[in-house]
Amino acid sequence: MTSYIPAQALYQSEVVVKHSRFITHIAHTPDIDSAKNFLQEIRQQHIKANHNCWAQIAGSRENLNCWGSNDDGEPKGTAGKPMLNVIKHSELCEITVVVTRYFGGIKLGAGGLVRAYSLAVQEALKTLPISEKVDVFEFNLHLPHFIVGDIETLLMKCRVSVTERNWQEDLQITGKASDEQLIQLRLGLNPFQHQTSYQDKDIRW
Repeated sequence: MTSYIPAQALYQSEVVVKHSRFITHIAHTPDIDSAKNFLQEIRQQHIKANHNCWAQIAGSRENLNCWGSNDDGEPKGTAGKPMLNVIKHSELCEITVVVTRYFGGIKLGAGGLVRAYSLAVQEALKTLPISEKVDVFEFNLHLPHFIVGDIETLLMKCRVSVTERNWQEDLQITGKASDEQLIQLRLGLNPFQHQTSYQDKDIRW
């Protein structure tokens, strides 16, 4: 299943329901620590708000440990869970949503709160810039110095990310690449199999 992530670090939108302002803040949060930091930032920015309710899938959709929500003082089940339900039915991951409420003087009731918090997230997701999440995997490559030029050309052609080069008796390269890039890299390395040592998540020689 294809997953998507927020295409920018921070995003914000706002709806007004019966004079209450519901400000939706969205961040790309690939892990729980980044989600916690984002929530703390919003709380500090809106310290006078009545509520800062939140929901998150701060990682992959398959990892239920990174799912969470909180009503932040609203009646139980009227804010965080409805917000999370909206995210759940999207294809998004690595996302944290905080809805800041400034009370407008009219009580909404439990059902009204559920609808308002759901609406705030739904409207934000309609216009949220997103990009497809592409998983990347580490690879390790050892090669003699006399073929460095050929291999460096191959790495650039495959557009892989090189994270480390270690020059010793031979050159040790560590990098990251998508599945598609790994396939291209392996094919390009075939003529050099007897001169190189290579390992990724699927293949080793």
